[in-house]
Amino acid sequence: MKNYDVLILGAGASGLMCAGNLPKKMRVGIIENNAQVARKLKISGGGKCNITNVEVTSSHYDGDEKLLEYVLKRFSKERLLEFLERSRVDLELRKGRYYFCKKSSEDIISVLLQNAKGSEIFCNEKILGVSKTENGFEVVSNKCVRMAKKVVVATGGESFKNIGASAVGLDIAEHFSLAYKKFQPALVGLTLQKEQFWMKELSGLSCYVHIKVGEKRVEEEMLFAHKGISGPAVLSASLYWIKGEISIDFLPNKSIENILKSSSKKLLSSLLPLPKRLSKALLSALEVKDKPAGKLTKEDMENLQKIHHYSFSPAGNFGFSKAEVSRGGLLCDELEYATMETKKVKGLYFIGEVVDVTGELGGYNFQWAFASAYVAAEALKKD
Repeated sequence: MKNYDVLILGAGASGLMCAGNLPKKMRVGIIENNAQVARKLKISGGGKCNITNVEVTSSHYDGDEKLLEYVLKRFSKERLLEFLERSRVDLELRKGRYYFCKKSSEDIISVLLQNAKGSEIFCNEKILGVSKTENGFEVVSNKCVRMAKKVVVATGGESFKNIGASAVGLDIAEHFSLAYKKFQPALVGLTLQKEQFWMKELSGLSCYVHIKVGEKRVEEEMLFAHKGISGPAVLSASLYWIKGEISIDFLPNKSIENILKSSSKKLLSSLLPLPKRLSKALLSALEVKDKPAGKLTKEDMENLQKIHHYSFSPAGNFGFSKAEVSRGGLLCDELEYATMETKKVKGLYFIGEVVDVTGELGGYNFQWAFASAYVAAEALKKD
């Protein structure tokens, strides 16, 4: 039976980052369920991986604000970008805010593996259980039993089940009587009620919108899909939606009154600065006939105002098979903010997606994975 200073469960973004920041003199093992490391990193962003964002604050996350502010300050996006620059990973900026790998996500995976060199990586191993011992922890997999002074749970969430994602991290939390929320799909498309099925007829079409969910507003492109609605705006909005209404502004930063004043003779579908198919479908949904602007009634004008706040309750979401990430995980209150160590079980750490912190679309979740891993590694160095 082999003994380790640290056993890291999961060889994804957070697990590898944590290992890479540990001293080479430490005996470190990484246990990975998949045949290859960093499978999610590899396929994200069409194989180019959206690493981080120009603007990273706690407001871009659903999670404990104090924990987020502390961790994101300790390892900011500036520090991440400096690390990647030193490591000669070429990045490109898209839409003025999204940082992607210029060539391939393999570039950053190679860097993470190089930094973690010296750690023993065990792939194709399923974690069966973790238990406390007098001197640390016993970690049982389907292949063997290992001992460790410290254990870092970096097992991720349940999205991307086709690449081995599971809720094993929550099983470990439950074993140690740690509080958690069950995983739910997040950054995922939304399905529709019968009254909104008109959107399905627009499958493949996209437009820029503002979506409001409670007090949150998301500004991005929305995509009409065969199953419902998707695209960057909807994916980020889904993070904050559980049930109830969302509101879509189809003409953000514009005024329907000013648009209608521009011509009294043109048909509404021609006046609206939207794709023609969408204009016609939206007018029908608002129960406004496609007529010249000069012939609009008071009731028509009231209904047209709903273009700025078309409100409805989605039926649900596309599920884990289409979700970018999982919402839920170990409750933040269970962790020491300065170390990512659990308060109740000394020597047990949780990092990355397995923690109840979820970011919007745009590199925020990888930023959290790297930052939480760095904070844990710095704490492990001192022990």
